[in-house]
Amino acid sequence: KSLGNGIDPHEVANRLGAEIIRLWIASTDYSGELAISEEILKRVTESYRRIRNTLRFLLANLSDFDFAQHAVPAGAWLEIDRYAVALADELQKDILSHYDKYEFHPVVAKLQTFCSEDLGGFYLDVLKDRLYTSAANSVARRSAQTALYHIAQGLLRVMAPFLSFTAEEAWKVFQPGSETIFTETYYVYPKIPAAETLLSKWSLLRAVRGNVTKALEEARVADRIGSSLQAEVTIRATGAAYDALASLGDDLKFVLITSGATLVKVDAESEEGVDVIASTYLKCERCWHYRADVGAHAEHPTLCGRCFSNLFGDGEKRSAA
Repeated sequence: KSLGNGIDPHEVANRLGAEIIRLWIASTDYSGELAISEEILKRVTESYRRIRNTLRFLLANLSDFDFAQHAVPAGAWLEIDRYAVALADELQKDILSHYDKYEFHPVVAKLQTFCSEDLGGFYLDVLKDRLYTSAANSVARRSAQTALYHIAQGLLRVMAPFLSFTAEEAWKVFQPGSETIFTETYYVYPKIPAAETLLSKWSLLRAVRGNVTKALEEARVADRIGSSLQAEVTIRATGAAYDALASLGDDLKFVLITSGATLVKVDAESEEGVDVIASTYLKCERCWHYRADVGAHAEHPTLCGRCFSNLFGDGEKRSAA
């Protein structure tokens, strides 16, 4: 039978796959009239693509990670990793409360937001530098992978009821010794100390980061910088915002995805703001950061000091991000 608007469910299933129909049904509020159109299916397909791409990133960056061998204890995680796991735990609690009431459309909406904004738009974006440039077996990189492992465990289980094929396909890559995800129960995340305080702090940090991102985009449009890594920023802040930013220390630039970040304390909110300038230093060909110590080692003239250390030395020290 037609789904409405002349749309044939068999044709949709053949063209887009059963997962898209399943996701459309789950994302629709069944207490009212179910609407479908090519435009709605297009949006559902895009939502599916964002969720699937998030899973691909998680699985790709866990390909050399053995939890039994490489997992870092929660007490040794970097702060942003603790935040991400605490956020995933909060998401799961929220999702399970909706499942208990058979409310599926908020589950889809919140999972999509988590994948596109909390992960793709923030955490995973910040994480790329540490995953790709830190020493392979460093605590910094293994901390990130441990957090990704826990997040993947939780995400696959909460999406399995409505993205069954995708969750099963990913689960067999993620846990190759397991027969099926459908014999699993929902995940128990590690307990994060002072999780509420951590969530509040990083919510504030992300708000400030949003202001920095806006200033970086304005500088890019004005042709004052190319990518954000070409920029050095100065943030003028006060109160709780200053304290939160200051607690990141040298890792602030990694959260902002810039080559340099300077924090200045001001007396009033009216004095707060962000200044952006283009870095005058050379670009490291490995990490793409613009740094004063690019070429400091004659045998590797295109590398910066931290990349040289990560490749041939003790590795850089990271505490927050």
